Amino acid sequence: MITGSIVALVTPMLSDGAVDKEGLATLIEYHIQSGTAALGMAGTTGESATLTMSEHIDVIQFAVEQAAGRIPVVAGTGSNSTHEAIELTVAAAAVGAEYSLLVTPYYNKPPQEGLYRHFCKVAAAVNIPIILYNVPSRTGTDLSNETVLRLSEVGNIAGLKDATGDVQRGGALIAKLPDTFSVYSGDDATAFDLMSLGGRGNVSVTANIAATQVAEVCRLAIAGDIEGAGKINAELNALNNALFIEPNPIPIKWAMLELGMIKDGIRLPLVALSSKHQETVLNAIRQAGL
Repeated sequence: MITGSIVALVTPMLSDGAVDKEGLATLIEYHIQSGTAALGMAGTTGESATLTMSEHIDVIQFAVEQAAGRIPVVAGTGSNSTHEAIELTVAAAAVGAEYSLLVTPYYNKPPQEGLYRHFCKVAAAVNIPIILYNVPSRTGTDLSNETVLRLSEVGNIAGLKDATGDVQRGGALIAKLPDTFSVYSGDDATAFDLMSLGGRGNVSVTANIAATQVAEVCRLAIAGDIEGAGKINAELNALNNALFIEPNPIPIKWAMLELGMIKDGIRLPLVALSSKHQETVLNAIRQAGL
């Protein structure tokens, strides 16, 4: 399994909302050169909610082809429909994605037994490793530690992206899981703390603009150099918080535009970062030395 920094990569877009493949290729090269461990494609940060099915798979395939085996691709393929999640996951595997990231079904609020059966059925449809994704603040559904432990016994369900921000809960789960199952943080503000308790990486929004720093925090923390990792993490604290001052990916896309990394494109119903928050994000960028 992957260890280290998994960037939750934005999907760069043109002003008309079309996917900017030239820009995407540039970002992929940036992460390969910066020590990022894997590319997280077509997730929340990648605006999967407003990509069409064909665009969704096309973005994943483009990343696989651009990466050309130099860095693994983790494809966001979750849905609140089990049928659609299977369709997306099978398609992502077919175009070469090495891993699938499956968010808990949203909106329809399934019980724990429904979540268990959902993930089992998707996992049975493919041979690639599955990383579960729990982000109850967005989905309205919380995947319990008990259900994760049950799912860890399923052959190719191999990891969890924990975006609850509850480090104590995450640490308790890690202590009970087999060593073959990897827990990753999905919350930049608490990722260092979770890795200090045995987490094996960070699916990071901040890495979009601070790839080298986030990769080094992960490397040191996983290696047990908590002091060294903590020093770098402290430099990123303000940025980790500022990038969620409005719903993701609004702040990170604005920050990347300011840094000249992408063009000015985001899809409705998302809009550009409001002017009242722009100075906060800029100050955080400066504090991080970017």
